[in-house]
Amino acid sequence: MSIRALAAENGRDANGGHYEFYSAVNQRIIDALTGGGAFYLAHQLRFEWQVPALHAYQMWALLPAVMLGHVLMNSALGIYRLVWRYISLKDALVISRSYAAFALVLAMMRFGLPDRWWLARAPYSVIAIEFLLALFGALGARALRRLLDERLQIRDSAGAEPRRVLLIGAGRAGVMVAREIASACDLKPVGFLDDDPKKTRTVISGLRVLGPLDSLPRVVRDHNIQEVVVCIPGISRDVLRKVWALAESVAIATKIVPTIDEILQKKTNIAAFRKVEPGDLLGRDPATFSVSDPALVAAYQGKRILITGGGGSIGSEIACQLHSLEPAQLILLDKDENGLHDCCVRLRDLPGETEVHPVVADLRFASRLEDVFQRFRPEVLFHAAAHKHVHLMEISPCEAILNNVIGTHHLVDQAVEFGVSRFALISTDKAVKPTCIMGASKRLCEMIVQARAFNARTRFSCVRFGNVIGSRGSVVPLFTQQIADGGPVTLTDPDVERFLMTIPEAASLVIQAAALGTCGEIFVLEMGEPVRIQDLARELIELSGLRPEKDIEIRITHLQQGEKMSEQLLDESTERLLPTCYEKIAAVASPRFDIAVFERRLRVIEEAARHGSVTGIFRVLRELNIGFRRGDLIAAPVNGHQHSRAVAAASAPATTKL
Repeated sequence: MSIRALAAENGRDANGGHYEFYSAVNQRIIDALTGGGAFYLAHQLRFEWQVPALHAYQMWALLPAVMLGHVLMNSALGIYRLVWRYISLKDALVISRSYAAFALVLAMMRFGLPDRWWLARAPYSVIAIEFLLALFGALGARALRRLLDERLQIRDSAGAEPRRVLLIGAGRAGVMVAREIASACDLKPVGFLDDDPKKTRTVISGLRVLGPLDSLPRVVRDHNIQEVVVCIPGISRDVLRKVWALAESVAIATKIVPTIDEILQKKTNIAAFRKVEPGDLLGRDPATFSVSDPALVAAYQGKRILITGGGGSIGSEIACQLHSLEPAQLILLDKDENGLHDCCVRLRDLPGETEVHPVVADLRFASRLEDVFQRFRPEVLFHAAAHKHVHLMEISPCEAILNNVIGTHHLVDQAVEFGVSRFALISTDKAVKPTCIMGASKRLCEMIVQARAFNARTRFSCVRFGNVIGSRGSVVPLFTQQIADGGPVTLTDPDVERFLMTIPEAASLVIQAAALGTCGEIFVLEMGEPVRIQDLARELIELSGLRPEKDIEIRITHLQQGEKMSEQLLDESTERLLPTCYEKIAAVASPRFDIAVFERRLRVIEEAARHGSVTGIFRVLRELNIGFRRGDLIAAPVNGHQHSRAVAAASAPATTKL
């Protein structure tokens, strides 16, 4: 952008003068001349260029008043606050009202003044013609200013030929995109594609609807299209896949407009195109919350909130979403200093008065946790810290118990001791009938929370959800990297299914569920149907513009120790779902258990983990009756510790975190 253009954008000219002042003066001069010219031409047209002397005298006498009157009326109705280079249809209606109001004033003078004031009583026909001519002149001047500005932008821009863009969807969003990029120097909209037969061959916002979606390859070839933009916010998964498949057949890059929520919340604009994200593959609308929800405002606004695992994918997203609810403090606890630092930097850029306190600490040390609680006195606690990788925990079961179970036990004790009002545990669908150490440890964490909920003032709750796509170590980033490396994409089994959700959706669910919890409830999300991981892999390959099995190989390995073919959100034999006030959140009615027996066995498994006894850990897990079954466990000493052939087998290289 040139110096003069940049200065104009900031309201001043390149010489430091008041650009907007001179612009307003110019507008008034143009409107005065336009109004005066319209009044003169109206007389000429009314009398067919033979204006009688009496009417000519009247015309010249009224002409200055008409010119001044238009300027005063436009000023009174705020016309000069409109920026000419951004004139729109809505602005044209505002301008029309101003000129209609002035014509009404002239008509009232004609009707109400006595004959002796004949100089001020212009003929009705002249008033009507003057109104039309003055209005067309004013609108024409403003439209010309906008066209010239767009031409100057294109002329001043330095760069290559603009890319020719095809817009998918001729609805409201498509029209908005067309208008936004029409003045862009690097993009040129060519036309629309839309499956509505009524729109075919019509012209919308100056662009032609070139055909239905199926005609994409032909339109790309015929019109030399270089990029496709999907202008359907909230597009269905099936339609998005169809667009990508058609675009891939002609090797064209495809982008998508932001969601309506992002646009309305002013996080971005309609023309900020993005690549397809993992959330676009879910085939359902992600769950979100409203910052004006009274229950959430009461639960979090002005509160001191502690988030464990604050440097992780879920913990950091919870922190960012909670920030919009204006808590007094966000205390982020994590033993990963790098992730913690990244989250603090992310929060620092958000507007608001919330204090952010990073804390490097390990949940396994009770004394350190006591110091943290003593210093910050948290009122709300989100427990997102945990070892989550299935394969790594199969190799190190003692670490899974020490970090997940003992860490949660310490945290719950401190929460009760220091009077935390709300405590939300992040759990997993792998806690249901667990076949892996990680899932079993998370089920124990749920039971710890439920056990303490019955005799404490703290409102405890647990939140179960499936796999989080996009988190560190999850399947989507792994597949994306494998595709970028040229393949192969590795799958454990072609029929493996998983429930999937996005990181923002998971965080939103946790925040809402924590506000509902009262006495150790377990909450789950309505997540739709499980997704076949093989289908997900093929979609990611296609969305990268490549062809499965041709450009990128899909290689099947085998299920590893602890993995399931499919996951469950509840144990249907002992648990049932109950509705809540949030449409997409359900509560799990789970069976009661003997708390005294559980706490005795909890002490035993903690002791076994501290002494490195894998055999002891597995024995207690079987005795706890949580559905954990591992019949292939045969103890064998390894470097002075009890281990198992099953655990040793799990040390094979992992392909995905499922």
